[in-house]
This record gives sequence, C-alpha cells and structure tokens, in this order.
Amino acid sequence: MSSNVTERQLVIGVDVGGTKVAAGVVDAQGKILADTRAPMNCHTSAEEGLASVLCAIESLLAQDPSRRSKIKCIGICAPGPLDPRTGVIINPPNVPCWRDFPLADEVAKHYSARVKVDNDANAGGLAEYLWGAGRGYRNVFFATIGTGIGTGIVLDGKIFHGRTGAAAEGGHVSIDFNGPVCNCGKKGCIEVLASGTAIARRTRERLAQSPELGAQIMELAAGDPFAIRSEMIGKAAQSNDPLAKEILEQTLEYLAIWLGNTVDLLEPEVIILGGGTAEMLRPHFGEIQKRMKKWCINSRYLEIPLVPADYGENAGVAGGAALCLSTSLL
Repeated sequence: MSSNVTERQLVIGVDVGGTKVAAGVVDAQGKILADTRAPMNCHTSAEEGLASVLCAIESLLAQDPSRRSKIKCIGICAPGPLDPRTGVIINPPNVPCWRDFPLADEVAKHYSARVKVDNDANAGGLAEYLWGAGRGYRNVFFATIGTGIGTGIVLDGKIFHGRTGAAAEGGHVSIDFNGPVCNCGKKGCIEVLASGTAIARRTRERLAQSPELGAQIMELAAGDPFAIRSEMIGKAAQSNDPLAKEILEQTLEYLAIWLGNTVDLLEPEVIILGGGTAEMLRPHFGEIQKRMKKWCINSRYLEIPLVPADYGENAGVAGGAALCLSTSLL
C-alpha cells in the first residue's frame, strides 16, 4: 500500500456474475491492490449463492489478514433487477438462486463494514466518472457492450436511479418496433441488435442465406457457425470479408441511432463505451459519431466525446469500490 493511502481509504469491490465472483481491495484512487476470483454457485439455494460471495471475500482477505479490521465498506456489483436503496436482489435471470434476497444485509452480518449494492453498469459508470475516462465531467453516459448491453447514467456526480432504482436500462431502449424479440420481451431493443450475442446471431442468419460471403468468418470459427463471436467479425472485416463488413456496417448504424437518441434525451458531457464488443468496435468510434448526424437533432453532438472505458475486466471490482464513495466512510 502506498504511503499516501490511509487504512481508512481501503474498500472491497465485489463483482457477482452468473459463473464467477471477483473481489478486490481498492484504494481511494481506484487502484486495485489485490484481487481474486471464485466460482459462483447460482443454481441451487440462496444460501449457497451467498456462500460463493463470502468465499471470494474471504479468499481476498486471506492474502493479507491484517486488512480484515481495516475494511470499512464493501461495494457489490450484482445482476439486476435489484433495489440499490435496500440492497435487495429482486429476480435476476442470470442468478436464479436469489429472489427478493437481502444481499447487502446478509453480507453485512459477516463483516464490520457497511455494504452497498448496485447493478454493474451503474457502478461501472461511477468508477469511470471517479477514476477513469469520465474524470473531469459531471454528466456521464456509460455503456458496457458485451454479451448484453447495460448502461449507467451519472448526473452531477451521482448515479441516476430514477424513482424506484430501475432507471438507466438503456440496453432495452427499442430502436425498431418490427425488430427481433429481446430477452426482456420487447422488440428491437439495442441489446438484441448490437450486443456481442446479437452480432453473432445476425451473422449466423446471414450465413444461412449466403454462405459464400463469410469465408473469413467461418475460417476464424473453425467451420462452426455456433462458435462465431463478435470479435471475429472485427477481424474478418479487416480482411475485407464481405459479410463481416456488412454486419459491422449495420452494427455501427444501430449504435449511431441509439446514441443519437441518447444525446437528444440526456446531452451528456461524455459517452463512454466498455465491454468486449465495444473494444472490437473501438477503431470505429469516429464513424459512429459521424453517422449520428442523421439520428440526432442536437447540432453540437460532435462536441460530446465518444471514448473507450478505462477499466476492462476489472470494471465490476472498481465499480463495487466506487459505490463505497457514496457513504461517509472515506
């Protein structure tokens, strides 16, 4: 630990997913000083799901037992829907063991620390605002584009939760009412059109129609259409694969429509994109901004930077830690 970081400024960030739990000790500058991962048991009882979270925290503290009494807050990124005010996990589809489960209270029983819970996109946006690509801005729109699309909105330095804590579901904003049905039940959500999962699905559908167009894609997928991943589309497009270029062009247009609407609604000071699929799209951020001209009435949209997130695979850990800064403990 660096000399300018006091014991009181250390927090634990926890990232709960459908298959793993990541945990890290984080300082007040957003630096992850130690981290660990443990399997997430989410298909049995609520207690066993909780045990997975506690296992990750205990594994982290075992690296330096002296930190146990120094941790004053634990911030947890958990799948939604959830209530960030009470720390109750409501009914997340990816973690079926928890239904109306008081995660914050249950974790707090085991540690002399305050516990904060929020969804990963909200927390990730807060971490980027505090320590990452959103530093220096007060109003931030953050999106993580990967298997799905999650968003977080930070207004005047605070997460915007809405009336009940359910705001900022930007991945489920529909841009095509005739589009495919999303897992949420709506048609044409940006998630079902431009997430990594959606890109792979659209590619498979086009391959079924015109297999001769996607030779480079199929080579990267070792001949298995169900092995196609969004990053393969980016690589194949660089090799001028016609189908990859077509899918990429469509994806850029979908995102331009969505972000154009976002600018007209929120006019954030910065737009930050993170996640694996966003990393594949990173060379095309400038093209997305150009395309927004057709989908945005705000004539000053180009003044809003569209930038990559600073935090990568540790975004959830950093986000959990960022939640702790909304307490009076630091």
